[in-house]
Amino acid sequence: MPTQITGNYSYELYNSAESLNKADKALLLAAKETLLNAYAPYSNFNVGAALLFEDGQIITGNNQENAAYPSGLCAERVAIFYASSQYPNKKIIAIAISATSKDQTLNIPVPPCGACRQAMAEYEIKFDFPIRLIMGGESGEVFISPSISNLLPLLFSSKNLGK
Repeated sequence: MPTQITGNYSYELYNSAESLNKADKALLLAAKETLLNAYAPYSNFNVGAALLFEDGQIITGNNQENAAYPSGLCAERVAIFYASSQYPNKKIIAIAISATSKDQTLNIPVPPCGACRQAMAEYEIKFDFPIRLIMGGESGEVFISPSISNLLPLLFSSKNLGK
């Protein structure tokens, strides 16, 4: 008979972005502003991500689509890969994500896809520090996860590679 293993998952729920503290609200606003520059002519689903470094600097990224669909990249990975390439030794302490769609109103928080969760978890591991994740839609509730690994409990890491 197998052993049943269960885990905990938790996040904070806010009624709206107006309920957030000043820093979280500013980061979510930066994500909302950068989604306007997304290139999403195929899905009509614009996503923006804003990263906060420990020194207070914010950088942003947005999704970039391509007619050859697998060639595009999500906003979260655009931002985090830019951060790593330009600021490889700066610790990321928070990431905010927001989205909008030409096809529907998004009044629920937009979580990152699995590939983005894995990519963001790599930087949580690299700096041995939890990255808070702030997730919002166009309006409505906002979710905040205390870490990326909270959203990816059985994440693949260097330990799986024997490192």
